[in-house]
Amino acid sequence: MIKAITAALLLNLSMMAFAEPPSPEEIAEWRAAAGQGEAWAQSNLGQMYDRGDGVPQNSAVAMKWWTKAAEQGYAEAQYNLALMYADSEGVPEDNATAVKWYTKAAEQGYADAQNNLGVMYANGKGVPKDYATAVKWYTKAAEQGNVYAQYDLGNRYYNGSGVPKDYATAVKWYTKAAEQGDADAQHNLGVMYDKGEGVPQNNVLAYMWWNLAAAQGDESSKSHKSNIQEKMTPAQIEEAQRLSTECLANDYKNCG
Repeated sequence: MIKAITAALLLNLSMMAFAEPPSPEEIAEWRAAAGQGEAWAQSNLGQMYDRGDGVPQNSAVAMKWWTKAAEQGYAEAQYNLALMYADSEGVPEDNATAVKWYTKAAEQGYADAQNNLGVMYANGKGVPKDYATAVKWYTKAAEQGNVYAQYDLGNRYYNGSGVPKDYATAVKWYTKAAEQGDADAQHNLGVMYDKGEGVPQNNVLAYMWWNLAAAQGDESSKSHKSNIQEKMTPAQIEEAQRLSTECLANDYKNCG
């Protein structure tokens, strides 16, 4: 069975913390630049207060600085501000305002905002439910390498949700997500190779993708892998294991 995406979970894409807490000198530099209206510095201060990096955590202050940067058109701040409204972090949940800021960032090409805007349209949060528009934004994000959007596009094309059903295109997007290590996409590719949907039927490749997903703890793939073994020769199983090993060694690239 193809695994469907839980789109609501995608709203919780994390705001990245700094690699290391900023130094007092960096904080002083950011404060000075932010006071002069520099959007990048205002955005950095927002992140610093949101995460409590070098200062006590304070969502209200984070929102203050992100709002200043967002109003100047700084895409990262717009995205982070949208997350705060969508996740009710420091403010009451306000999906319409989240959509507003996601849209501004998405229109500047910010991939995570494009993906999350797709989620909002798919779920009808802050906007009327519109699968076609969701697909439009998922596609923009997926083309930039956003793994969540790639996986969801695979599901959209597999099920014909917002687009005509197209197994070959579903395989394309599942493969891109699977090659980034997404276990659910790997599972679904196994299903498609097992059934011959969008690709020639191939037990070896079905086993390989389920084997890779199972190695990440996917229980459904473990069960599928066990079942398909009964239809395979020892040589086929050995080949599938070899391909799995090579795939892992190549960081999931050019598998099979």
